[in-house]
Amino acid sequence: TQEQRARPMHQVKMFKSVDTEMADMEYQINRWMRKSGARVISITGNMSGSPNSSGGPLSSFAANDVLVIVLYEVDAPQKA
Repeated sequence: TQEQRARPMHQVKMFKSVDTEMADMEYQINRWMRKSGARVISITGNMSGSPNSSGGPLSSFAANDVLVIVLYEVDAPQKA
């Protein structure tokens, strides 16, 4: 008999943080990739401006939201 190979399934993992904590988020993403053994297909990120970024004396200290989306694949469960 010919052994059938399971097709990989795509999965999504999202990480959310603020730009003042980028190093911590990078650590979390790298740690997750090491522990999960995920086969990463792509990583996409977005940074949104804070509502206070339009001006004012404290606007340069306002944190922006950061979203990172990791697209990865895992082996699909094999049918019995």
